[in-house]
Amino acid sequence: MLSDASVTTMLPVKDMARARAFYEGCLGLQPGGLKPDGKFVYLVGGSTLALFPKAEGTKADHTAISFQVSDIAAEIQALKRAGVVFEDYDFPGLKTVNHVCVLGAEKAAWFKDTEGNYLCIHENLATA
Repeated sequence: MLSDASVTTMLPVKDMARARAFYEGCLGLQPGGLKPDGKFVYLVGGSTLALFPKAEGTKADHTAISFQVSDIAAEIQALKRAGVVFEDYDFPGLKTVNHVCVLGAEKAAWFKDTEGNYLCIHENLATA
């Protein structure tokens, strides 16, 4: 049914200019354009990310997007150079070291966008 459908992640933003500056300037996403309904879209690895204006905003208290990367340490350094600030955690079952937490078969690191949404980069670990 939907297994072959393309997926669009929808993120509400209070300030479109501020959000676009972050997604383009800090994350390096290439603009896809403004849609007639006010959404601004990015094509990301075969998927679509759509920012849509919402005056009151709504930030998720969970990971809204996770980007798969091949080298998490290198990606963290590149993103930090671009101004991204990573979250660090020290909870039972979730502890970051150099911003990275190992979760089963992957490494993950989290940061927030300008609207307070939690974003993640993750690297799959090799399985034997």
